[in-house]
Amino acid sequence: MSHIVGKEAYKSLEERLNLFPQGAPSSKTLYQILNLLFSEEEAKMAALLPVRPFTVKKAAKVWNISEYQAQLQLENLCSKGVLLDLTQEGQTTYFLPPPMIGFFEFSLMRTHGHMDQQLLSTLYHQYLNVEEDFIKDLFFSTETKFGRAFVQEGVLSRENAIHVLDFERTSYLIENARDISLSLCYCRHKEHHLGHDCYAPMETCMTFGATARSLTKQGYGRIIDAKEAMDIIHMCYDYNLVQCGENVREGGSFLCNCCGCCCEAMTTAKRFGIMNPIETTAFIPSIDDDLCVHCGKCQKVCPVACIEPITNEQGNTYLAPNPNICLGCGVCVRNCPKKAIHLNRREQQILTPANTTHRTVLMAIEKGTLPYLIFDTKAYKSHRMMAAILSVILNLPPLKQALASKQLKSVYLDHLLATKKKQN
Repeated sequence: MSHIVGKEAYKSLEERLNLFPQGAPSSKTLYQILNLLFSEEEAKMAALLPVRPFTVKKAAKVWNISEYQAQLQLENLCSKGVLLDLTQEGQTTYFLPPPMIGFFEFSLMRTHGHMDQQLLSTLYHQYLNVEEDFIKDLFFSTETKFGRAFVQEGVLSRENAIHVLDFERTSYLIENARDISLSLCYCRHKEHHLGHDCYAPMETCMTFGATARSLTKQGYGRIIDAKEAMDIIHMCYDYNLVQCGENVREGGSFLCNCCGCCCEAMTTAKRFGIMNPIETTAFIPSIDDDLCVHCGKCQKVCPVACIEPITNEQGNTYLAPNPNICLGCGVCVRNCPKKAIHLNRREQQILTPANTTHRTVLMAIEKGTLPYLIFDTKAYKSHRMMAAILSVILNLPPLKQALASKQLKSVYLDHLLATKKKQN
């Protein structure tokens, strides 16, 4: 009987995780992962947590225990990297992050973990790299992507450098970050435990703001300044790593430096080869065939293997990037010995969500989980959060507004949308 009850606890936690736009499809492997990360009692408690950030007081009420006991439980979950404590303007709230970018990574972002990291790495490999449901859901279930690539600033032409937007630069993200934490790369650490050591440095993952403070406090990272962060970025350029961050214009929470052999996004692009798993930059490379000597170096260094030989009607073969896969990172430009590759602006405009709330709302609408963001009865009812979500919806294109209205079935929202339409 206890075995059945235990399974129910993890099943409830799985259902809780799937209330968020980034879910976790059911799998025997997922059950094993959750069993390793959470005790049965912790799984029960985590399954009751709100979707939106919450206070100790709210957790105590949900769990029906004292605030002191709730504080101890929350601190324990934070120490294991499965919960984040976010302190802003003197107010501490807690948040159960999605599996990715979230507690899957956090569990391998330090070497002195309290669990069997080799077993955990094996389970992650099975769930993410062998089974396909999770990775397809993570990267392809919504039109709006949770992550995006950054262009390597050093390869931009003078003309492109003038027109590149601030938020498209890693330097802008780093220089405007309030706090920066540096941690181990989850992907390369996982592969290390599987016996596949990568050529690239391990300590390259950055988080920002409240997330950085939380991870550092719990020993999952160390605080660095903007100068050291930029030194690491330039080192990563030399290793042909791709900079990937949160798909937002303001206040991005993370920046990864990704290799083509270990990164989940890069390997997914090569594995499926049909579409971009993360949002691209505003650029795409063009190869000048008159200068190209077909040395193949651009093909070797491309992290998503997007540069392909193409034969034209005259029987001549030339190299060109596949636009459905190319990230526009500029790694190929940096490595071309003949300077035969340059970046052009993409014809299709890349639309980047304004901030995390905007991105989350868009993904929730596309995933059909918007009601959980607004009507989560267990959530800490924040008028500020509600106003932020409604503000995003009111400024969406008509089609997205219609989808939101259909999911929420809210007379109040319909009234707001109708009023705005009349004003316009």
